[in-house]
Amino acid sequence: MILRMGLDDLQEVLSISASYTLNLWTEKMFLEEMNNPTSHCFVAKLKRGNDLSVIGFICFRNLGSETELLHLCVHPKYRRQGVGKRLMQYYMDFCIQRGIRTYYLEVDPSNEPALHLYKGFSYKPLSVRKDFYQGGREGLVMGKEIMEG
Repeated sequence: MILRMGLDDLQEVLSISASYTLNLWTEKMFLEEMNNPTSHCFVAKLKRGNDLSVIGFICFRNLGSETELLHLCVHPKYRRQGVGKRLMQYYMDFCIQRGIRTYYLEVDPSNEPALHLYKGFSYKPLSVRKDFYQGGREGLVMGKEIMEG
């Protein structure tokens, strides 16, 4: 199930985020996005017994008819099981319902699973951002446009 990220999810989210060190977010960064009125953060949860565990998350920002995917990460144990795809579909549906037409994101060009995921949602490479990631790695800017009608 996909739910709005709450403060009680933050420790699990930070742990998952730490598994992908190129885009390491701090607790302060997550809190800022969670409190930003243009930002939206959601978690994918899996029921284990009586508990719900966070297995992935997505954060994005909507402004007018544009959106930028800020961070998407899945727990290493649950990668390649469709969690990222479900989070992306949730994100797309959320944005389409709000009239979003233009989509952007940055991705590590060597992250083949992420590239495959985004291309599956019709994102196309647009440009490269030098020194985007920690350690001076470049980021590939991708985008897509949804036409009205």
